Amino acid sequence: MTPRTRKSERRAEALSRERIVEAAVELLDEAGAGGLTFRALTERLATGPGAIYWHVANKDELLAAATDAVVAAALAIEPAESPGSPQDEIRAVAFGLFDAIVEHPWLATQLSTQLSRVPWGPVTPRIFESVGRQVRALGVPEGGWFTATSALVHYVLGAAGQNAANHASVRALGADVDRVDFLDAVARAWDELDPDDYPFVRAVANEMRAHDDREQFLAGVDLILTGITTVHPLTT
Repeated sequence: MTPRTRKSERRAEALSRERIVEAAVELLDEAGAGGLTFRALTERLATGPGAIYWHVANKDELLAAATDAVVAAALAIEPAESPGSPQDEIRAVAFGLFDAIVEHPWLATQLSTQLSRVPWGPVTPRIFESVGRQVRALGVPEGGWFTATSALVHYVLGAAGQNAANHASVRALGADVDRVDFLDAVARAWDELDPDDYPFVRAVANEMRAHDDREQFLAGVDLILTGITTVHPLTT
């Protein structure tokens, strides 16, 4: 082994995969998926591309690793001294993912990619395991585990992703427009719709204007939980 090879190996070992993923998350938060390049990453880490390729083969692998790292952190719920009910645990998982998607605007798209294109990767099993264990604890029979868990996972990721997209749309309108102004404008537009064609939309316009995103999100989780426990009541 040449001195040059030994130096390269020591350099690769000093730069851990965890640090590379951490830097990738930082770049994604700052500039989105388009801003995550190996050139930007080498500049951020003050290293050469070879040291990075030692740990990750390509951008797809890096995006998957960054997504998994953020999801793992979001689901790392500290165990309480008195464990809550399965419903409470599911709500905690849901809020962990909701907050992570709001905090990391790129995450919703990457979650969709991981679930649809590479469901055998670490992200999909991690999310399904976190929710599915609690679905099983609710007393749902084995034949209903996958359907009930899928309903919760799809709602949580879809609703959280839409909420993140709404926040991004408001930010894109400029610093002088905030959420309250945006919702007020939407509500006024709904109020002006034809009452014969849109009686329901007009009726809920004011409620939409005043709604709290997190409360509405949790209400949706509870609706699904109520449906699950109604169809599969816990028997002792």
